[in-house]
Amino acid sequence: MTAQNYARALSRVLVHEGGYSNHPEDPGGATMKGVTQRVYDAYRDRRGLKRQSVRMIDESELQEIYRRQFWNVVKGDKLPAGVDYIVMDGAVHSGPSQSVKWLQRALGTVKVDGVIGEATLAAVEEHPDHDQLIAATLSRRLAFLKALKTWKTFKGGWSSRVEQVQDIGQAWATGSVGPQPVFFL
Repeated sequence: MTAQNYARALSRVLVHEGGYSNHPEDPGGATMKGVTQRVYDAYRDRRGLKRQSVRMIDESELQEIYRRQFWNVVKGDKLPAGVDYIVMDGAVHSGPSQSVKWLQRALGTVKVDGVIGEATLAAVEEHPDHDQLIAATLSRRLAFLKALKTWKTFKGGWSSRVEQVQDIGQAWATGSVGPQPVFFL
Protein backbone atom coordinates (compact mmCIF):
# COMPACT_ATOMS: atom_id res chain seq x y z
CA MET A 1 0.00 0.00 0.00
CA THR A 2 2.56 2.57 1.06
CA ALA A 3 5.98 1.27 0.06
CA GLN A 4 7.10 4.84 -0.52
CA ASN A 5 6.62 5.70 3.17
CA TYR A 6 9.61 3.77 4.53
CA ALA A 7 12.16 6.57 4.09
CA ARG A 8 9.72 9.19 5.31
CA ALA A 9 8.79 7.11 8.38
CA LEU A 10 12.41 6.31 9.17
CA SER A 11 13.41 9.97 9.05
CA ARG A 12 10.74 10.77 11.66
CA VAL A 13 11.69 7.81 13.89
CA LEU A 14 15.35 8.82 13.84
CA VAL A 15 14.50 12.28 15.19
CA HIS A 16 13.14 10.62 18.31
CA GLU A 17 15.92 8.07 18.57
CA GLY A 18 18.66 10.69 18.43
CA GLY A 19 22.33 9.76 18.54
CA TYR A 20 24.25 7.69 21.06
CA SER A 21 22.73 6.86 24.43
CA ASN A 22 23.63 4.59 27.30
CA HIS A 23 21.31 5.71 30.08
CA PRO A 24 21.69 3.60 33.23
CA GLU A 25 17.88 3.31 33.57
CA ASP A 26 17.40 2.12 29.96
CA PRO A 27 17.30 -1.70 29.82
CA GLY A 28 18.36 -1.53 26.15
CA GLY A 29 21.84 -0.40 27.14
CA ALA A 30 24.17 1.24 24.64
CA THR A 31 22.14 2.48 21.68
CA MET A 32 22.95 4.48 18.56
CA LYS A 33 20.09 5.96 16.53
CA GLY A 34 17.73 3.42 18.04
CA VAL A 35 19.90 0.36 17.37
CA THR A 36 21.06 -1.39 20.54
CA GLN A 37 24.50 -2.91 20.89
CA ARG A 38 22.87 -6.35 21.17
CA VAL A 39 21.02 -5.93 17.85
CA TYR A 40 24.12 -4.54 16.16
CA ASP A 41 26.27 -7.43 17.42
CA ALA A 42 23.77 -9.97 16.08
CA TYR A 43 23.64 -8.14 12.74
CA ARG A 44 27.44 -8.17 12.37
CA ASP A 45 27.71 -11.78 13.59
CA ARG A 46 25.26 -12.95 10.90
CA ARG A 47 27.46 -11.32 8.27
CA GLY A 48 30.70 -12.72 9.63
CA LEU A 49 31.92 -9.24 10.55
CA LYS A 50 33.97 -8.33 13.59
CA ARG A 51 31.93 -6.82 16.41
CA GLN A 52 32.41 -3.14 17.09
CA SER A 53 30.78 -0.41 19.11
CA VAL A 54 27.30 0.51 17.97
CA ARG A 55 28.65 4.07 17.80
CA MET A 56 30.43 2.93 14.61
CA ILE A 57 27.25 1.88 12.77
CA ASP A 58 27.23 3.20 9.22
CA GLU A 59 24.26 4.41 7.21
CA SER A 60 23.89 1.26 5.12
CA GLU A 61 23.87 -0.94 8.24
CA LEU A 62 21.35 1.34 9.90
CA GLN A 63 19.08 1.27 6.85
CA GLU A 64 19.24 -2.51 6.57
CA ILE A 65 18.55 -3.08 10.26
CA TYR A 66 15.57 -0.71 10.28
CA ARG A 67 14.11 -2.14 7.09
CA ARG A 68 14.55 -5.81 8.04
CA GLN A 69 13.94 -5.76 11.77
CA PHE A 70 11.20 -3.17 12.00
CA TRP A 71 9.52 -2.05 8.76
CA ASN A 72 9.37 -5.48 7.10
CA VAL A 73 8.37 -7.27 10.32
CA VAL A 74 5.37 -4.97 10.81
CA LYS A 75 4.60 -5.16 7.08
CA GLY A 76 4.90 -1.41 6.70
CA ASP A 77 4.54 -1.65 2.92
CA LYS A 78 1.09 -3.22 3.35
CA LEU A 79 -0.30 -0.83 5.96
CA PRO A 80 -2.13 2.40 5.10
CA ALA A 81 -0.37 5.74 5.38
CA GLY A 82 -0.11 6.93 8.95
CA VAL A 83 -0.81 3.49 10.41
CA ASP A 84 2.46 2.29 8.86
CA TYR A 85 4.41 5.04 10.61
CA ILE A 86 2.91 4.65 14.07
CA VAL A 87 3.35 0.88 14.06
CA MET A 88 6.98 1.20 12.90
CA ASP A 89 7.74 3.82 15.54
CA GLY A 90 6.22 1.59 18.21
CA ALA A 91 8.24 -1.35 16.90
CA VAL A 92 11.48 0.59 17.25
CA HIS A 93 10.57 1.85 20.70
CA SER A 94 9.12 -1.32 22.26
CA GLY A 95 9.62 -4.16 19.79
CA PRO A 96 7.64 -5.21 16.71
CA SER A 97 5.46 -7.76 18.50
CA GLN A 98 4.36 -5.28 21.16
CA SER A 99 3.60 -2.58 18.60
CA VAL A 100 1.49 -4.98 16.55
CA LYS A 101 -0.39 -6.04 19.69
CA TRP A 102 -1.36 -2.42 20.38
CA LEU A 103 -2.73 -2.20 16.84
CA GLN A 104 -4.56 -5.52 17.13
CA ARG A 105 -6.13 -4.54 20.46
CA ALA A 106 -7.21 -1.21 18.98
CA LEU A 107 -8.87 -3.06 16.10
CA GLY A 108 -10.74 -5.27 18.55
CA THR A 109 -11.69 -7.76 15.84
CA VAL A 110 -8.59 -9.88 15.38
CA LYS A 111 -6.55 -12.32 17.42
CA VAL A 112 -3.91 -10.48 19.47
CA ASP A 113 -0.76 -12.41 18.65
CA GLY A 114 1.78 -9.70 17.79
CA VAL A 115 2.04 -10.81 14.15
CA ILE A 116 0.57 -8.95 11.19
CA GLY A 117 -1.10 -11.53 9.01
CA GLU A 118 -3.89 -11.43 6.50
CA ALA A 119 -6.63 -11.03 9.13
CA THR A 120 -4.94 -8.01 10.70
CA LEU A 121 -4.25 -6.43 7.30
CA ALA A 122 -7.87 -6.93 6.26
CA ALA A 123 -9.16 -5.47 9.54
CA VAL A 124 -6.94 -2.40 9.16
CA GLU A 125 -8.04 -1.91 5.56
CA GLU A 126 -11.70 -2.26 6.50
CA HIS A 127 -11.47 0.05 9.52
CA PRO A 128 -13.69 3.05 8.79
CA ASP A 129 -11.52 5.70 10.49
CA HIS A 130 -7.74 5.46 10.43
CA ASP A 131 -7.38 8.64 12.50
CA GLN A 132 -9.41 6.97 15.26
CA LEU A 133 -7.44 3.71 14.85
CA ILE A 134 -4.17 5.62 15.23
CA ALA A 135 -5.43 7.37 18.37
CA ALA A 136 -6.67 4.08 19.87
CA THR A 137 -3.40 2.30 19.10
CA LEU A 138 -1.30 5.06 20.62
CA SER A 139 -3.55 5.25 23.68
CA ARG A 140 -2.68 1.62 24.35
CA ARG A 141 0.99 2.35 23.76
CA LEU A 142 0.98 5.20 26.25
CA ALA A 143 -0.82 3.09 28.87
CA PHE A 144 1.81 0.37 28.38
CA LEU A 145 4.66 2.86 28.80
CA LYS A 146 3.08 4.37 31.93
CA ALA A 147 3.05 0.90 33.51
CA LEU A 148 6.81 0.42 33.04
CA LYS A 149 9.09 0.89 36.04
CA THR A 150 11.16 3.33 33.96
CA TRP A 151 8.16 5.64 33.28
CA LYS A 152 9.22 8.09 36.00
CA THR A 153 12.60 8.57 34.35
CA PHE A 154 11.47 8.79 30.73
CA LYS A 155 7.86 10.05 30.93
CA GLY A 156 8.59 13.51 29.50
CA GLY A 157 10.27 12.25 26.35
CA TRP A 158 7.97 9.26 25.89
CA SER A 159 4.72 11.17 26.30
CA SER A 160 5.97 13.87 23.94
CA ARG A 161 7.05 11.25 21.42
CA VAL A 162 3.69 9.47 21.45
CA GLU A 163 1.86 12.79 21.03
CA GLN A 164 4.05 13.76 18.07
CA VAL A 165 3.74 10.31 16.51
CA GLN A 166 -0.04 10.64 16.73
CA ASP A 167 -0.01 14.09 15.12
CA ILE A 168 2.17 12.89 12.25
CA GLY A 169 0.35 9.57 11.80
CA GLN A 170 -3.06 11.21 11.68
CA ALA A 171 -1.82 13.85 9.25
CA TRP A 172 -0.50 11.16 6.91
CA ALA A 173 -3.72 9.16 7.24
CA THR A 174 -5.68 12.15 5.97
CA GLY A 175 -3.19 12.96 3.22
CA SER A 176 -1.46 15.88 4.91
CA VAL A 177 2.26 16.39 5.43
CA GLY A 178 2.08 16.69 9.21
CA PRO A 179 4.43 18.42 11.63
CA GLN A 180 8.10 17.69 11.99
CA PRO A 181 8.91 15.76 15.16
CA VAL A 182 10.98 17.43 17.83
CA PHE A 183 13.39 15.55 20.06
CA PHE A 184 13.07 16.33 23.75
CA LEU A 185 15.61 15.28 26.36
